[in-house]
Amino acid sequence: MSSTAIPVNSAASAAISPEKEQRKQALQTWLAGVNGHAMKLASMRAASADASFRQYYRIDTEDGNSLIAVDAPPATENSAAFIKMANLLKSINLTVPEVLAHDIAQGFLLVTDMGMRTYGQVLNSDNAHKLYLDAIDSLILFQAQSQPDVLPEYDRAFLLRELNIFKEWYVAKHLGVTLTDAQNATLDKVFDHLLASALAQPQVYVHRDYHSRNLMWMDKGNPGIIDFQDAVYGPITYDLVSLLRDAYVQWDEEIVLDWAIRYWEKAKRAGLPMAPDIDSFYRDFEWMGLQRHLKILGIFARLSHRDGKHHYIGDIPTVMEYVRKTSHRYKELIPLLRLLDELQDNTPQVGYTF
Repeated sequence: MSSTAIPVNSAASAAISPEKEQRKQALQTWLAGVNGHAMKLASMRAASADASFRQYYRIDTEDGNSLIAVDAPPATENSAAFIKMANLLKSINLTVPEVLAHDIAQGFLLVTDMGMRTYGQVLNSDNAHKLYLDAIDSLILFQAQSQPDVLPEYDRAFLLRELNIFKEWYVAKHLGVTLTDAQNATLDKVFDHLLASALAQPQVYVHRDYHSRNLMWMDKGNPGIIDFQDAVYGPITYDLVSLLRDAYVQWDEEIVLDWAIRYWEKAKRAGLPMAPDIDSFYRDFEWMGLQRHLKILGIFARLSHRDGKHHYIGDIPTVMEYVRKTSHRYKELIPLLRLLDELQDNTPQVGYTF
């Protein structure tokens, strides 16, 4: 088996903008008024950065431990949803950060520190099987608590908006290609297949980013789960494909199939509404993965072209490999493979240096 990974804090040392510096100072002022945690505020330092507009800071405490302060700008980040999900996940005995203090209006949170070891940083061929089975067990526990009308619905319109990020940002902006009417029709037909498959699946709680950068390696209660504020109620295969066909860590296909089968068997025993045979389940898994990976191609392009986070361009080849392999396996998806070949042939050859 093989894997590649980028540390979660790869962008943490990037230069801070004046706006972020202003928010950092406001966060420090807020923290100075938070009592009862013996924080050593002078120790506050960048903990990590991610694909959102959130900033994380680690602060030492007098007892030798540390806490995490979160700057989540209200215009773009939903701190109320984070708190709701933290409480829900904690209530089912999953390992998540505890919210110690919050100011929703300013977008500031103080939470317990889950440590510095993400799955992406520690995974190797020796520990992967144990860590992935832990993650699968936690996922099944999460899904087994699912109820409608608790989380936002991951409906057709939502899923289609995500697919259109691929059109807008990967095809139009990153490749610089304007699709013909025929090419648009081809892509829309593939989208229809993917949407129909997703919506026909049993619906459960969905983390939406259940992957190696959002799972923490814990000595007890592994894994720690973070970045769950965008959770929804949607297709049952979504989080599994996020985990096993990770944009940042890639495993050999026979290993992924083995883990997927183990999930399917465990989920059936847990009473989850699984597809009756592994072939139909794995098809749902693959098609769900294709929807997610097309969206990710668009998001990575947007992160680079709109937000200046150019390092995500380096992750595009892994995601495109997933897209091509899945498209090649199903006759309904072959037109996407042909379209990708056309786009590649018609794209101006531009060199990117960052």
